[in-house]
Amino acid sequence: MISTKSIVLTSILILQLSCSPSKHADSSKIDLSVSGKKLDVYTTAENSSLRLSLSNDLISKESLANTAVSIEVDPAKTFQTFLGIGGAVTDASAEVFAKLPADKQQEFLTAYYDKNKGIGYSLARTNIHSCDFSSESYTYISEGDKDLKTFNIDHDRKYRIPLLKKAIENAGGKLTLFVSPWSPPAFMKDNNDILHGGVLLPEFAQSWAKYYARFIKEYEKEGIPIWGLTIQNEPMAKQRWESCIYTPEAERDFLKNFLGPTLENEGLGSKKIIIWDHNRGDMLEKRAQLVFSDPEVSKYAWGIGFHWYETWNGGTPKFESVAKVHEAFPNKNLLFTEGCIEKFDASKYQFWGNAERYGLNMINDFNNGTVGWTDWNILLDQNGGPNHVGNFCFAPIHADTNSGQLIYTPMYYYIGHFSKFIRPDAKRINETVSNKSLLSTSFKNTDGKIATIIMNQENKSVVYNITINSQKYTITIPAHAMQTLVY
Repeated sequence: MISTKSIVLTSILILQLSCSPSKHADSSKIDLSVSGKKLDVYTTAENSSLRLSLSNDLISKESLANTAVSIEVDPAKTFQTFLGIGGAVTDASAEVFAKLPADKQQEFLTAYYDKNKGIGYSLARTNIHSCDFSSESYTYISEGDKDLKTFNIDHDRKYRIPLLKKAIENAGGKLTLFVSPWSPPAFMKDNNDILHGGVLLPEFAQSWAKYYARFIKEYEKEGIPIWGLTIQNEPMAKQRWESCIYTPEAERDFLKNFLGPTLENEGLGSKKIIIWDHNRGDMLEKRAQLVFSDPEVSKYAWGIGFHWYETWNGGTPKFESVAKVHEAFPNKNLLFTEGCIEKFDASKYQFWGNAERYGLNMINDFNNGTVGWTDWNILLDQNGGPNHVGNFCFAPIHADTNSGQLIYTPMYYYIGHFSKFIRPDAKRINETVSNKSLLSTSFKNTDGKIATIIMNQENKSVVYNITINSQKYTITIPAHAMQTLVY
């Protein structure tokens, strides 16, 4: 078993060296070109020191005709426009961040948000008042205040707002941020409880719609621009934490009659509204059909969000439902709004299967039309929290609040193979993979550079040919590895 201290030291060294191509020895460079542009290979692999490492020694100097796998990339055929990749800035993440020493705080910010020295997160999500990953339940108003006269966000000024401001700064001054509520205040619900499901009472629908608008305006006064919002986190889940149930018709009617018009009336009509925000599967398709087929409500909806928890307790990912929605409503957007590795266990920080779950989902979601991908908590402590109901889970980076050290998991690097090299406004481009032993997706950035991400889940290395603009190259991907080709 690798010690936590060794993991931390290795991760810091990798972050400093591997993410900056100029710091690699020249001997690792092979001067290849595609249409006059150099081809670089970055690799992360299990049982190796490779972590987002420039690894051009894996390119063969000779083309091998009889490889088992071939990939053909066609930049001329394009698909969806890329929005971004990022994670959620929750109360839990912000509280843990505040406990870190100043140098570790900066290391963390650089690791996630710096596109040159880190993995370049460009997308973020945050919660409207409390969620399970808060230390306690809270709202922004006094109990019973339907007119929102007591509304204030003082709670968030202690931890969450400072972290969001620093994230925006380290992302170069711009971060696409969307917000999500987990529940209306207790008095607005039929169960008079912010927890345990319940439904929004009709007499408070207008007050609740104004609550979103007030939250957005207060955050923007703080210098935190809000790009969009989801209507309700997991609207079909009665949870022991903050939750609220919306039937498909209830969500449609709330958007059509209250939330959409209210945002317009408040001068917030440009904010992107995302429906569903729950799992893939039949309900994803049903929600899309109900809302997007009705012009009077569809006009308010930018797109539909989804999670990956249909795989809870052994289920399989329902990627086909993402594809069906994209095919039926090509002018609407699909956004992955949340996913994490559940059931925290500190002995599995470096469990490679967790990273491969990310790679599998991200590649398939993008190949089925998804425009952006949002991980759950960006940071948690050594217990997988804090979480006020004990619903602990993994994050790509954990902090040991006793030692002040950061722990980088393989998930961080796998996500980085996408977020570092695919930049906002890129276009997904066509590619064909001859063998299912490898998974792949490709995007062309606005600067003309193409990023092809390839994942090998096999127990052995795979030699593959990749053809780009009729030029062929032979590359080896190690066992249980992720690669990004940049050319």
